Amino acid sequence: MQVIKNRMSKQLKQLVIESIREDGGKFRPSDWAERISTTLAEFGADHRLHYAEGVRPIMRDGIKCLIVDRALESENPVAFNYILDFVKENGLRMSEEVSEGR
Repeated sequence: MQVIKNRMSKQLKQLVIESIREDGGKFRPSDWAERISTTLAEFGADHRLHYAEGVRPIMRDGIKCLIVDRALESENPVAFNYILDFVKENGLRMSEEVSEGR
């Protein structure tokens, strides 16, 4: 039981990428976070699309964001670098935060 508790309380680093450019402008197309998330998603047995656990779109304070777990860097470095390159090329705001593990 202790192993489960330790694993559940594990803190994860994640990147938060906003739909706002570094110059303050709104980034278009507005569905960019869903598009990136969909490239790593899979269809489940229920025939519905399920986002990968480490890459998911969210709304935060009225701003569309993409959450990327830092674990993706080691699990799928090609996808992680693609996302970072996308952020740099489009001048998107990005920050890092710590969240409680699942």
